[in-house]
Amino acid sequence: MRQTDSLGALEQVILLAVARLGDDAYGMSIRREIEARGGRRISIGAVYATLERLADKGHVRAHSGAPSPERDGRARRFFTLTRRGTDALEATRALQRAMWAGLELGRDRGRS
Repeated sequence: MRQTDSLGALEQVILLAVARLGDDAYGMSIRREIEARGGRRISIGAVYATLERLADKGHVRAHSGAPSPERDGRARRFFTLTRRGTDALEATRALQRAMWAGLELGRDRGRS
């Protein structure tokens, strides 16, 4: 995995939400998916900042939907997982599996 393909925790979660949502992946739906599945509150600004970073890395592609009257004629911006994004997620999953393999965490282990 190239260094530019390494994913931070929030990037991973957002890419996974985009993958789960498919054609319905836009800012607020991504935010709701993360909150519903992970119980993690996240600001919409953090979602969009991360999506921009992921687009710059080539992990997602953005496209505009049709303008809608509910949004005062504005179009939603939808996001699609790219092959590079899929590869980065798979590499991250493989790394995590390798790091967890055979590891048992005790309650007292690692505490000072």
